[in-house]
Order: sequence, then C-alpha cells, then structure tokens
Amino acid sequence: MFSRWLCDCVLEALSDTPVVFIAGARQTGKSTLVRSLVDHRYLTFDDLTVLAAAQADPAGFVAKLGGPVVLDEIQRAPEILLAVKAAVDRDRAPGRFLLTGSAHPLVIPRLSEALVGRMELLVLRPLSQGELESRRECLLDALFAPEWPSLRAPASDTGVVERVLRGGFPEAVARTAPDRRDAWFASYLSTLVQRDVRDLANIDNVPALSRLLTLLASRSSCAINASENSRLLGLPLTTVRRHLSLLEATWMLEPLPAWSANVAKRLARAPKVFLCDSGLAAHLVGATPARMTADPTAFGPLLETFVVQELRKQAGWSRLRATFSHFRTQTGDEVDVVAEDAAGRVVGVEVKAGATLGANDFRGLRRLAELAGPRFHRGIVLYGGTETLPFGERFLAVPLGVLWSAAETGGA
Repeated sequence: MFSRWLCDCVLEALSDTPVVFIAGARQTGKSTLVRSLVDHRYLTFDDLTVLAAAQADPAGFVAKLGGPVVLDEIQRAPEILLAVKAAVDRDRAPGRFLLTGSAHPLVIPRLSEALVGRMELLVLRPLSQGELESRRECLLDALFAPEWPSLRAPASDTGVVERVLRGGFPEAVARTAPDRRDAWFASYLSTLVQRDVRDLANIDNVPALSRLLTLLASRSSCAINASENSRLLGLPLTTVRRHLSLLEATWMLEPLPAWSANVAKRLARAPKVFLCDSGLAAHLVGATPARMTADPTAFGPLLETFVVQELRKQAGWSRLRATFSHFRTQTGDEVDVVAEDAAGRVVGVEVKAGATLGANDFRGLRRLAELAGPRFHRGIVLYGGTETLPFGERFLAVPLGVLWSAAETGGA
C-alpha cells in the first residue's frame, strides 16, 4: 500500500463539491485509493449485477443509494448520470458522490453536460517515484520559486534506466523480475483492448489497435502524424484517427501540445505523443537495461516520456495549476517540456541522458526565453551528472535525480 499524494486533493474536493471524479488508466490504483480514503458505501460497475441494476432503472438505483457513495468505473453505466445530476440538484451537500473511471470524462456520454458546475475532476496516474519512496516531490514548485533552492540528487540511488523501465503501475512495480513484469504488461494490454476499448466503441480490427500502440511507443516523444501512421500500418486514415482517439480516451496516450507565444498558433501545431507510463512504453519496444545502457539514442525517448509523466504527476498535487507543452522552431531549436503556471510564467525543461553538457545544450531554452520575453522565469537541463551548475542567468544544469529527490517528507 503506497501513500498517494493526490489524497489531500481528493479530501479537499469532497469537502466542498457534490461530485468528485477520479479518472485515470486502469490499474493506477483508483479503487484502492478511494476505499482506503473514505468509508462511503462502495459499488463497482465491474460487478455485473450492480451494472444490470443501474441500467434497468437508473433513477431508482440512484434514489436508493442513501448516503455518500463511491461508484467505481462509472464509464460502464453512463445511464445513471442524469439521475445523479437530479439528485445533486435536490441536495448539493458536498461529497455525495465519489466517482472513478478508466475513460476520459469527455468521452463518457452525458457526463460533461450532466455534471458541469457540480463536479471536480482529478487524475490519478501511475505511481510517482516519490510515492514509491514516501517522498512528496516538489520539483515543479521549486522551478517556479523566486530563488532556486539548494537541491542535490541523492548520492546513492536506484539507477535512472531501472526507474524508466520499471514505470509506475503498482502491479508492475511489485514484480522485480523483468520477465514477470513483461508478463503483467502483456496481460494488461490484452485486457485493455478486449474490454475497456470495447466499452467505449465497437471496433472490428483489434490487432490494428495493438499495432498502432506499439508504433506510438517506438515513436514516443515525436510529433503525432496520423497520415504517416496510416501509411506505415496500411490502415485507412479514418481508422488511425479513431484509434488514436480511443487510446486517448482510455488514458493510454497523453499528447503534449505545442507551445507558442501566440496562443492561437498552438492549436495549429502538432502535439507530441507520449504513452501514459515509461514502463509500458519500454515493454512495447522490447527495451532491456543492457540495450538502453548501450544505446543512448534508443533510451532518450523513453527517458523523455518518464520525465514528462513525472512532472504531470507532480502537477496533480501542486497548487500551481501548471500546464505543459513542448517547444520547437522551424530551425530546429526545441525544448522538451514547457511548463506554464496560472500567472503565465514560463519554465523550460530539457532532458539529456548524458553526464556532460555544453553551452549548445541550452540553445533551445535560450530561444524559448527570447520568445517568451518577461514571462520566462527559468530554464533547466535535467542531465545524467551529479552537480547543479549555472549556465548563465536563469539557466541551470540539474541532475536527473532531483526530479524525485526534491521532496517534502511524510505521508498523505
């Protein structure tokens, strides 16, 4: 049982919001979290009897629920959402309904329109590195602090390659033998495609969806190009686009949009593709510690996936309400992650696996600083070295280990 740093956010939301929805991919720990956090009555729509009762008489089902209740895997019973809305409109007491779902809220029929203004959404991703070690990471907050705090990577630590290949799914983390972890990922993917995707859409070509996911894993951190994917897989473009939407809907794929100083232009630029977990991506491409250590080119995209998702996890419990994007110019200057807080301040994060850096490794960050102007706050390069070093005003080289060692101690 791991402490989940999202717990405080869930309890806050339950204290003032009628409906709280915890979303995320299957097996990230949503059911475990809610059952350990509250003593509400618990019902799951994975139970076919419960599902049948809800579908047969949605209004009657909700009316008989009584006090506060957890409704698990709500995407399987969207019929009850209008009844939940009616119940909340009659009594807007906070914390009445705690919902979980393995599908994105925007694709669950009637969820957004039924519960707008009545619901708070929280996303539970796979375990963060700090959650694995009972440290509440605060690197994201440190990046936006007025002064850069004194942070050091731990002298003795689990290797970066091992962390990246392990990922954060609780069941996968529990399996220390690589072959048993691979067996879990294989079973997980089979269940996802055969069950969760079919809950959202009837698809005839299941193997094509699996092949697309593997292709995306091999192109992790690259711009999404549906036309090229269509050509490589020999599939109609409409099929590829539909499958991309389904992978997003089940939280397997989390695109990273492009950043531009002109907000309108961001929508016209291609997002980058990132799978929800570096361990899952590593399984799909057959990554091994020996191969990744010997081939930094192959390891780079997996490392970038790892960093992007760790920052997204930290954003889940940070007060900053930061959003993330990537930056690339037509001349090839790029920054892997651009974080922007609610005040519009911009921080750039570049990721390098190597242990040595030069001034040229900061070229993309300097270009980002020029375009962002006074909004630019700081730029860092996370790298495989051991020292935090300045590379000019507002630019730092920071050890990769700070990503999970910059932390507050204690449990949630």
